[in-house]
Amino acid sequence: MDINFNYVHVTASDRLEDLVTKKLEKLENRYDWIVRGEVFFKKENTSSPETGMICEIKLSAPGQNVFASSNEKAFEMAITNTVDDIQRQLQKKKEKMSAR
Repeated sequence: MDINFNYVHVTASDRLEDLVTKKLEKLENRYDWIVRGEVFFKKENTSSPETGMICEIKLSAPGQNVFASSNEKAFEMAITNTVDDIQRQLQKKKEKMSAR
């Protein structure tokens, strides 16, 4: 799977890229029909200390693309929550595909 990383108001980070790559590779091993991924890291000015670090992931797959986003106080938490959401969507998509 080809993964593109985009940073908005954030400095590029190999550590974050490695973390996302490992998590997405696990998903790719389970769902081999994933074509590619787009990952966005965004920093948002907010008055709440609990939010501001946004991770968005869009995966290209047959049919509709899969998208999830999470806004947390740290990118690591945002990545984990976003990947969890993606995994739930992929599981539902797989169930629909096998039901046909």
